[in-house]
Amino acid sequence: MALPEFTLRQLLEAGVHFGHQTHRWNPRMGQYIYGQRNGIHILDLTQTVPLLDAALNVARETVAKGGRILFVGTKRQASKAVAEAAERSAQYYMNHRWLGGTLTNWKTVSNSISRLKQIDEKLETGAEGLTKKERLGMEREQNKLQASLGGIREMGGTPDLLVVIDTNKESLAVAEANKLGIPVIAVLDSNSAPEGIDFPIPGNDDAARAISLYTDLIARAALDGMAVQMGSAGIDIGAMEEAPVEEAVADEAAAEAPAAEAPAEA
Repeated sequence: MALPEFTLRQLLEAGVHFGHQTHRWNPRMGQYIYGQRNGIHILDLTQTVPLLDAALNVARETVAKGGRILFVGTKRQASKAVAEAAERSAQYYMNHRWLGGTLTNWKTVSNSISRLKQIDEKLETGAEGLTKKERLGMEREQNKLQASLGGIREMGGTPDLLVVIDTNKESLAVAEANKLGIPVIAVLDSNSAPEGIDFPIPGNDDAARAISLYTDLIARAALDGMAVQMGSAGIDIGAMEEAPVEEAVADEAAAEAPAAEAPAEA
């Protein structure tokens, strides 16, 4: 097993190097900016490559040691990619809205998760004894809780690593992780706030193609870590009915397909 490989060409084709309009930049991101073109900042991919590789190593080692990764991306462009990557690598995600206290007040969040599971069980058994109005109300509550907590319902405790797509939008998640000493991997665009990020990935955080590339690579690194963990536990992965790394290998070809992406939204 090995970390997933990627090339500078893949980063270019995904539009990772496109930042925002120059007047929207965060000066603290200056160290990661190569220059500008047509009023758009261009991020330095020669820095992105080793930093992304370092982030993949951290994801792999976290899972190899039995740790849990929480993917956080609530913006429209990131929502689907974050959920798919987490589910594929048996990790966790929040892609609807970050609930204040998700990490720092886990006990309260756990109570809400328990409530969601209770509702699921009741509705699965036919919701006997409920009126039509009560059932509709319960279904609405179920949908609301599922959107907010569905991706962490089986997490069982605070994660060991956060993966954040947009540090500006997810600033509360970053702050909570920092407070608890949970390491943070984050994509940093030209307008991002780099503070509190342990493993930065300078790159476009708006283009769907770029986001899919980051999440796919991290998911595959997590799968590699899972294989290491299972191997250390003496589990014969090859003998399993569904080897956990098969899907990652199958997806590698898809990740190679070229596609142009427009610059980040102004």
